[in-house]
Formats: sequence, C-alpha cells, structure tokens
Amino acid sequence: MTTYKGINGFAVQSVASDPSPLDEGQVWYNNATYAFKLASVTTAGTWASGGNLNTARQVMAGVGTQTAALVVGGDDGARSAATELYNGTSWTTSPATLPLARYGLSGAGTQTAALAFGGLRAAPAVNVTNSDSFNGTSWTATSPLNTAKLNVAGSGTQTAALSFGAGPANVTESWNGSSWTTLPATMNTARTYLAGCGTQTASLGFGGSGPTSATESWNGSAWTNVNSLNTSRTKLGGAGIQTLALAFGGGTPTVTGATELWNGTSWTTNPNSMATARAGLAGAGTQTAGLGFGGYAAGYKNNTEEFTGPGSPVTKTITTS
Repeated sequence: MTTYKGINGFAVQSVASDPSPLDEGQVWYNNATYAFKLASVTTAGTWASGGNLNTARQVMAGVGTQTAALVVGGDDGARSAATELYNGTSWTTSPATLPLARYGLSGAGTQTAALAFGGLRAAPAVNVTNSDSFNGTSWTATSPLNTAKLNVAGSGTQTAALSFGAGPANVTESWNGSSWTTLPATMNTARTYLAGCGTQTASLGFGGSGPTSATESWNGSAWTNVNSLNTSRTKLGGAGIQTLALAFGGGTPTVTGATELWNGTSWTTNPNSMATARAGLAGAGTQTAGLGFGGYAAGYKNNTEEFTGPGSPVTKTITTS
C-alpha cells in the first residue's frame, strides 16, 4: 500500500504549532489541536476585517502596505488634516497633521516617506496646488503642483511620483523630489475620482467619474488605452503595480464592494466582494496583500478590510468528511 512516507521520503511531522512559511502540499500533525493539516493556496481572493480608522472619512490619500499604511486628509464632514498609521492590526492617530486641511487629494510613497498633493480646501473652497512631504513624524510643505487639482490620482514614491487625472484639468505631472513638472501627455479619458497604482514610469489609472470603466497604462511618456474594468465605477480604491493591480469598491453609481484583479492584460472579477460596499475609500498594498479603508455609504465609514489574493498560502484542516 502506498504511504505518505513512501511518496515523499519522510513521515508526517508532529508539531506544537503550524509551520511558517508554508510550502504548497505540505502536511503535518498539530499535536496541540489534535488535527492533521495541509498547506494549500487560495483559488480566489478574500476580504477580512481589519482595525477601524479613528476618524471616519472619504476621498483621502492612502499609501503604504497592508501592514504599514498611512491615511491623511479627506472629508469627515469637513476638511480633514488628520494622519493615521496602520500596523497591520490597528490605526493610530499621529500628532502630525497636514499644513492645510483638504479632501480629494492623493498620495505616493510609504508610511514613513510619503507625499500628499492636490485637493480642495475650505474658506475659501478652492482647488489647491499644495504638496506636502511626510518623514514618519511630521509633514513639511514642498514645492506646489503646477495646476490645482481635485480628486486626483497618484503613484510612485516620495522622490519620484506621478499625479494624473483630476478636475478640472486633465494634466499629468511628475515629481523629482524637489519640484513638479507638467508633462505634455494627458489621459485619453479625462476624469476625476479615479484610482491609480504603480511607479512614476509604469503606472495604471482606472475607473473614475462617469462612472467609467476606462483603464490606461503609462510608460513614462504617454497614456495608452488598455482593456476596461468589468464594472464601471467612480470613487474606487486601488492597489498594486502596473501589471498586477487590484480595484475595489466605488460607486456604479450605487455603492459596491465588487473587486477586480488586473494581470497586465485584462481585468477579472473576483468572486468575493468587500464586506462593506462603499465609495470614496482609499487603498494601499499589493494585489495579493491589499488594504481598503474609509469611504462613504449612508454616512462616513471607518471600516478597514484586508485582501488576500488568489495563490496565497493558507492552512486547511484535514477532515474525514
């Protein structure tokens, strides 16, 4: 009779805790829970609840990773300057605030090296060119955008960022760490409330006002139309890179939690949607480890959800059923 040891050359290990990292197909016995277990991979992405924001808000800037994210600004019933930091479990309100409270801004970079730009201020309520840099402790005003922008998208890093889309001007600008340069290329579909991800020379812009399903790819000098989202939406969240992106939430115009995955060529609808449908949310992270937070649906939202993409390792308990 064929045995596990005969096939693999070793017996099933008996351990007190599940191993990490996992290898697909790995089998072990957990002697603390008295269960045989198997390492598998997910076939569809799933959302799980994370820690709530301290300030419920929408149309804010979000950057970073699933375990080290930053949110700043937004609409919480007024213009916000509040900054919060996520550690993979909970959000902490930072004493650092934006020099100018505003919403409809975007960002680039990481939790400890971020850039925030554009937006709408109050008193007077006008679109702004403000650009600010965060070092993990405080915000500092930098050289401004060349064009005031509201509901703008962004990508890249603190020293090499890209600003695109927005209202009322369809203008693309690049940041070199000290100043913004207006580029001759504009998006083929002018829009606001779009999502963006990637780097300064390899970005992806998708969705936006309309709502639209339009998706465009940036190669450092020009925008090119590529395959559209399956669900047209505005005020959506996004994460990832140009060839492996994640789109979630938004307004269709009704709020949705629908999630789509981009493989560099086309979008695929993920069978599992966000638990809380909403628009105006922000995103961070990657396609396989994404983060969606905040938004609006019959009120301002503080919900945070963590996305585990398909192909990620998971532990399954072996049963006789």
